Amino acid sequence: MRPPLLYHIYVAATGLLVPFFAWFETRKLRAAGVPIVRAHEKLGHATAARQGTGPLVWFHAASVGESMSVLSVITKMGELVPRARFLITSGTATSAQMVADRLPPRTVHQFAPLDAPGPVTRFIKHWRPDAAVFVESELWPQMLRRTKQTGARMVLVNARLSATSRRAWQRRPKTAAYVLGTFDLILTQNDEMAQAMVNMHAPADRVARGINLKSLANPLAQDPAVLAQVRTSLQGRPVWIAASTHAGEEEIILRAHAKLMETTPDLLLLLAPRHPDRSAEIAKLIEQQGLSCAVRSKGALPGQEAVYLADTLGELGNWYALSKIIFLGGSLKPIGGHNPFEVALAGAGVLSGPEVFNFSETYTEMQEAGAVRLVQDDTSLQATVAGLLQDPGTLETMARAARDFVRGKSAQLTVIAERLVRALHLEDRPR
Repeated sequence: MRPPLLYHIYVAATGLLVPFFAWFETRKLRAAGVPIVRAHEKLGHATAARQGTGPLVWFHAASVGESMSVLSVITKMGELVPRARFLITSGTATSAQMVADRLPPRTVHQFAPLDAPGPVTRFIKHWRPDAAVFVESELWPQMLRRTKQTGARMVLVNARLSATSRRAWQRRPKTAAYVLGTFDLILTQNDEMAQAMVNMHAPADRVARGINLKSLANPLAQDPAVLAQVRTSLQGRPVWIAASTHAGEEEIILRAHAKLMETTPDLLLLLAPRHPDRSAEIAKLIEQQGLSCAVRSKGALPGQEAVYLADTLGELGNWYALSKIIFLGGSLKPIGGHNPFEVALAGAGVLSGPEVFNFSETYTEMQEAGAVRLVQDDTSLQATVAGLLQDPGTLETMARAARDFVRGKSAQLTVIAERLVRALHLEDRPR
């Protein structure tokens, strides 16, 4: 298929703008503590060697959630194809940090190159991937087309695009067909997205429904020493958690907590915002609500304060171990919700607002299984948490339903890994 005019314009524009984007991206990584040599991976300069003689499978994911969702798949594929080696790329410093501690065997991490001629060409020339797996909405035109030109087999997994993105692609049918035609297989999260991909001019015979790969991730990591320290500090206080919250949600949660403390004065709210850099803003909201607060980033442990502000990265697994009542943010405002599988894997019931369109099918299934409850505002949130605190039996039933739900999904790990091995023709590689 001939490249459409829009693709040529895009290539030319990125070639001209790459100095600006390179400065911006490397500066952002440097500010997050990434060494300069690693930040230059954004320009396609590899900091690791392509080792081994077996096939190299490249997984590209955007950020933390997407990166973590494929680690179990990589591990299983590595068991199925012992000679294979794996490269995982992502774009953020946080994802690199999280992945580094959990890399499967024979796997290396690099920052993804900018989608411009120079960086992509250097990246592909060095790594020479035999197969590539792109995750969710990572549809970078040059990255896809230049990889395809090497003869690599390519799959899009967990495909999920927002309604805005879908409309944008549909307005450019030739470009959409040119980009989506790179994939030998497109696995979507649900039937609705499968139809959407076809409507976006993806080859219909290559589109199929898969499962949400986030259901296959391992439980979040815990630090036993930190947990022991925090539990000692709590001295048996009851705890409920509000995690991955966004601007506009903390006020609602804090009002609910203030009401809860009228009947349960020793109740602690552990508040873990999605973006820890909002810590000062949230601390002010807590003060305005008339509540006391201890702040994790300042080295404090929960004492007698009403709220423990857990404003650090990489510790969510510790906090999820402290309570079976977990409210998941990004859902009281039209953000789309966050990953409920992490909560279920921790053995807790899931509370959420109604705005969960990014996981609509998952939440529907979890509601039917009795593993999740949706709330609308501070009043319903307060009533739901109070009810679960007063009825441990119902809470345990809800938590058990969540565990059973996610276990049922994780049983499909081998099926998905085998499907990818076949689609990428890895079973045909000499061993």
